[in-house]
Amino acid sequence: MRKALLLVLFLMAPGAHAAIETHQFDSPEQEAHYEKLIKELRCLVCQNQNLADSNADLAKDLRRA
Repeated sequence: MRKALLLVLFLMAPGAHAAIETHQFDSPEQEAHYEKLIKELRCLVCQNQNLADSNADLAKDLRRA
């Protein structure tokens, strides 16, 4: 029983790590412009949030684009 529990915990551990979204910008000005845009533009799914704060899949896709 103990080995089975350890096996389950071991198999679930990789899923606990969250992916961090990183972007490569050519200049600090581009990064500042990107940050400004995602804070101003509203999410189409949850319209009371901006793209930076939204956890909707569409907002995540738009931040990657």
